[in-house]
Amino acid sequence: MHEHYSHRTVVFRSARRGACADRALVLQALGIPFEISTEAGIHSLVVDSADQATALEQLDLYERENRGWPPRFMPLVKQTGGSIGALVYCLVLLLFAYLSGHDTLSANWYLAGKVDVALIRDGQWWRTVTALTLHGDVAHLVGNMMFGAVFGLFAAQLLGNGLAWSSILTAGAAGNALNAVFQAPSHTAVGASTAVFAALGLLSAYSWRMRHASAHHWAYRWGPIVGGIALLAYTGTGDENTDIFAHLTGFVSGVLLGAVYGQLGERVLLKAKGQALLGVAALALLAVAWSFAVVA
Repeated sequence: MHEHYSHRTVVFRSARRGACADRALVLQALGIPFEISTEAGIHSLVVDSADQATALEQLDLYERENRGWPPRFMPLVKQTGGSIGALVYCLVLLLFAYLSGHDTLSANWYLAGKVDVALIRDGQWWRTVTALTLHGDVAHLVGNMMFGAVFGLFAAQLLGNGLAWSSILTAGAAGNALNAVFQAPSHTAVGASTAVFAALGLLSAYSWRMRHASAHHWAYRWGPIVGGIALLAYTGTGDENTDIFAHLTGFVSGVLLGAVYGQLGERVLLKAKGQALLGVAALALLAVAWSFAVVA
């Protein structure tokens, strides 16, 4: 019901002056004269009675077009805190740092487990896995522990510990294998950084795909991928000893896996038993790979 003052009609009321101002812009664009009046804390948008029908029609269109806008930012659901997987990751790296540093079992762990492109091409697939657990020095180890734990923690929060870390190991090994395709036969390398950037790619692509159908602005949907590439560029480059191409292949492997998971959506998520089995499978893969390396 609208009140009439002489030949004027109130077509909208609100306790917020900004709400009236927004709708006044609609009328202004149509050339409909208006006035915003205030009485007892209530703001009214007033037009001439002759423009009432047109004004109400256009305001109704405005309301329908903007219903539910802006959309709410809905965070992705966390499956777990993620700390257990990150802790196991750090302990595994420390364990192999100790074993390799003390020549345990009278084995040269670096010689047996490093990425050696010629030997990988010759069939020693396990090196794509074992090399992820070896590091050249303490700084190299600490850096990969820190970044890997952070990226892996966030990935585990979204996917669960078992699925996230088994996927990170798989994508890291795939990254080393892909790197071996393009590098010279003489190329060698060690380090978890390929898996670290696989974790970043996995996290980025999964978040991107899960946001893809959102009604949000493109920046919200594509933000994870853009952010992931930015982090890759910022943290994935270094001195002449840095295997930048391995960082890239690890990231790409993680992105491909994360995109598949994001496409599957909630169907990829597992219950506690499934997560535990995948976590055990990841550790088993490490054990099998190293058993091949030690006896080869």
